[in-house]
Amino acid sequence: MTTAEEADSTVCSVVVNDEEQYSIWPAGNPVPAGWRPTGFQGGKAECLAHVAGIWLDMRPLSLRRTSADAA
Repeated sequence: MTTAEEADSTVCSVVVNDEEQYSIWPAGNPVPAGWRPTGFQGGKAECLAHVAGIWLDMRPLSLRRTSADAA
């Protein structure tokens, strides 16, 4: 199995930080400090599709709040 095939078959978790920025992380590995699991797991492509469907505003939460306060 090649490295690319291994990466595609890895079960991943979708994680989010306090700024509501999303990423994927290999399931079973400790989640890095500052991140927490969202509860969604699947293959890499499934997780990336999930993130694309829920992370509609790429700006960090602090910037979105500042922009809303200025409006």
